[in-house]
Amino acid sequence: MSLQLYNPFENMFFNNKTCFLTGEELFNENENITVFPEWVLQHYELSNTKFTMMDNVTFFLYKDIKLPCTNLVKTAFEKLDEEIKTAFNKGYDAVKKLDTHKLFLWTGRMVYGILYHDLIIEKESKEKKNIAFTISPALKNKFSLFHLMLQSLVAPIEFGSLKPWSITVVKLKYSKEIFNYRDDTINLVFSLGTNEFGIIAMLQDNEIIKQHETPLLEKIGETILHPIQFEELKARFMYNNYLLQYKPQYQIEEKENKLVITAHPFSTTNENNLFAKWDDKMFSEVLVEYWKPWGLKKTEIVTYPNAPISFLENENTYEFINPESIELPF
Repeated sequence: MSLQLYNPFENMFFNNKTCFLTGEELFNENENITVFPEWVLQHYELSNTKFTMMDNVTFFLYKDIKLPCTNLVKTAFEKLDEEIKTAFNKGYDAVKKLDTHKLFLWTGRMVYGILYHDLIIEKESKEKKNIAFTISPALKNKFSLFHLMLQSLVAPIEFGSLKPWSITVVKLKYSKEIFNYRDDTINLVFSLGTNEFGIIAMLQDNEIIKQHETPLLEKIGETILHPIQFEELKARFMYNNYLLQYKPQYQIEEKENKLVITAHPFSTTNENNLFAKWDDKMFSEVLVEYWKPWGLKKTEIVTYPNAPISFLENENTYEFINPESIELPF
């Protein structure tokens, strides 16, 4: 018997009476979960903090951003939350040891949750103007695949050795009280800094971005990064994702009443063709955004024709910069 899995992007169907993950009908308005896990809201005191949506106009309190779901889905996420919470409380070593599939599901819940509400906001805005709400076929396919992979939380879905995502965990000079969260819902990117570690999750890159940045990650190793270095690393991942010209491909087949998703590998001999040409001017714009906490202006970041400044690598020797040598606040 063929597996029947839900795809809300076929008809762009989103409402609070349908489980966001399984598509099952709900009968109680209290059947939901918060997009940001309850323990996160409590530990970082975020419940009554405002979260601004993609349109930069709409905002919600963190505690009010919810996803409708069945009790099965809620229970599965709560079980996952307990494991992630335990690792987060222990710090870098415990987080580093987590199964990347579990981190994919945990980070993916937040990214999808924000995307879900961004789409509803846009859909309602279009409907008020009597304009049909549509998204491009490419985005529809990307989001459909992302949603399918998230269903592995409760559905019999497995993944091949090459994962559709890449998760990077680094040591970071952050306290337990800091929750430095950033997402890009269109490109399916998540990052978080807290409790002496940082996470960068590319949720649909077939491990390409992380492999591309391996030389730099090897230089970093177990070094505790200065926060400005972590922001630069995030900016590099984000910009490389923007430059990526390879459309992730997957083989999806049903075997013995389960779905197996295999990410197609890319040819390393043609890696240079995977990315569009790097543009220092454009990358400096990304750095301006990521380095806002330090007030660095574009004129301080780049002087053409020189490359933008870096706090990760020496511009002449390309050696890794010791975080202790950076005289900037944390």
